[in-house]
Amino acid sequence: MTEAVTVLGLGPMGYALAAAFAQAGHPTTTWNRTTTRPTPHGTTRAASVAEAVAASPLTVVCLIDYDATRAVLAQAEDKLKGRHLVVLTSGSPESARELAAWAADHGITYTDGAIMTPTESIGTDAATILHSGHEVDLAALGGTQRFLGEDPGRAAGYDVALLDLFWTSVAGVIHSFAMARAENITPAELAPFANGIGTLIPWVVDEIAGRLETDQHGDGSSNISSAAAGMAHIIETAAAHEIDASVLRAVHALATRAIDAGHGADDVSRLTRELERTSGS
Repeated sequence: MTEAVTVLGLGPMGYALAAAFAQAGHPTTTWNRTTTRPTPHGTTRAASVAEAVAASPLTVVCLIDYDATRAVLAQAEDKLKGRHLVVLTSGSPESARELAAWAADHGITYTDGAIMTPTESIGTDAATILHSGHEVDLAALGGTQRFLGEDPGRAAGYDVALLDLFWTSVAGVIHSFAMARAENITPAELAPFANGIGTLIPWVVDEIAGRLETDQHGDGSSNISSAAAGMAHIIETAAAHEIDASVLRAVHALATRAIDAGHGADDVSRLTRELERTSGS
């Protein structure tokens, strides 16, 4: 028989996880603090966290953060001993390591994971799930499963780095539409060109990654001095329209520090090293 699974948390992602386990043939028990949340077809709803944990050798948690996770798990510490806990909750790498240490102290096998794709991908080939700590088979959730090693904070490290890329990019999209509208350019008029800019990002990612791997930043196609000049034009235009440009001002200040340190002719990849230098990393 396929192994039984418990899912704690029935928000949109938790619901998708429970549904995928049930559809894959796992006897699936669920629990949610708010009892009005719907339960996926084919699953059994437990009345308490302890009852839910006791029903399965594997418990998967999908809650808002690690604090909420700790509060819920505290309700079933004795039931979790000797079982496998998989936490698919967003948060800092250090929070993941702290929870892993707590689990070890209580005789619980611990896996920390990060779901990198939206709810509708779960159970399909489009899903991508990273995990670290203790390797676990999450094939029922579909798509790409990648084990990143025994450090329980490693999956969260990938998660925050990739979310940083996503949300900083989204912030740029939001800001660019404000700038365009200030110049009487409609969103519909800008969008095709914005999408064209978006196609450059994969090339930029690979270019910067390659340079950082070798720590070679000379002869760049986009040097820091040129990039800083372009940023200054954007900041000037934003100021003229009284649009907040604090995010780009911070990047411009970083570029200025690199120029002052003699790296103006280097590729923008050098700015990662400048961030590390100024942070003491």
